[in-house]
Amino acid sequence: MSKTPAIPLNDGRTIPQLGFGTWQIPDETAADAVSTAIAVGYELVDTAAIYQNERGVGKGLADNPDTWLTTKIWNESQGYDRALRAMDKCLERLGRDSVDLVLIHWPCPARGLAVETWKALVAVRDAGKAKSIGVSNFREQDLKTVIDATGVVPALNQVELHPAFQQRELRDVHEKLGIVTQSWSPLGQGGAMTNPVITGIARECDRPASAVILRWHLQSGLCTIPKATGRAHIEANFEALDFALSDDQMARIDALDEAGGRIGPDPADFG
Repeated sequence: MSKTPAIPLNDGRTIPQLGFGTWQIPDETAADAVSTAIAVGYELVDTAAIYQNERGVGKGLADNPDTWLTTKIWNESQGYDRALRAMDKCLERLGRDSVDLVLIHWPCPARGLAVETWKALVAVRDAGKAKSIGVSNFREQDLKTVIDATGVVPALNQVELHPAFQQRELRDVHEKLGIVTQSWSPLGQGGAMTNPVITGIARECDRPASAVILRWHLQSGLCTIPKATGRAHIEANFEALDFALSDDQMARIDALDEAGGRIGPDPADFG
């Protein structure tokens, strides 16, 4: 299978476009799932403190220390000192001295702690505990708040993004600021896979519907982290690297965007 393409970050590093997500994978099965993903060819694994599977993910990566590893600081750990302590706990659970990327999981604007938390991540990076730092679920105003306060632009913003919720305005903001967009729930929690447009294109390409959707993410210049547990689904997703969509097929998926397409929480009031 093809090697995963990588795209540049604003800190001089590059990140694999297609990764393996571990949300809702229990700790006791995470090691096997991650090991399978690595065997298939994935070069990036994404976890988070709140997933409660960092120990399993770490075990699954024990023999692959060069695999890109992302984790996230949970809402209850926001604030400068708490975020620093939370980062150390993440590393302990992962069995690592450092990770490739750490993110603030949600902006939690009502708490007003995003700036202090972001300053903590800058310190984490400077201490060598994370090579790159970024955010997740940040809106334009949340991004500007931390950038204006610190002068440090997040390398990446991981947000809900799938054919029914394409986040075009936020992606434009990211492009202007030099921030990479990474999609969570890239398959719309499975819903996009049964859309007639997607299934039609899958037949045209003779590829799984999931691979068609993930190919759309890749050709749109996005990073993405689909979750799968069984080897068959892990391999099906990885087929996204082995073909290309035509301009017409891309346009047909682009047309699936919906004003009310959000599935997950609204960052404006979550946390």
